[in-house]
Amino acid sequence: MGQTYFSDIYRFYRNGFQRMTLGKTLWKIILIKLFVMFAILKLFFFPDFLQSNFSTDQERADHVLEQITGPARQNN
Repeated sequence: MGQTYFSDIYRFYRNGFQRMTLGKTLWKIILIKLFVMFAILKLFFFPDFLQSNFSTDQERADHVLEQITGPARQNN
């Protein structure tokens, strides 16, 4: 398992992606959708809760620690 093994794998994928026609278009669509989901939607639908509700880093850290290590809620 030397250098040639990894270079063969690299060349295999490089040649495959270079020869794609439909695949390139589909990958572009996938990347655009991922960008929209993670960048655009985050800006509008997921506000920075900790920044808006706590003024110092210590308060934010205490809140996160309390949420992570706090007792489980009872569903009654």
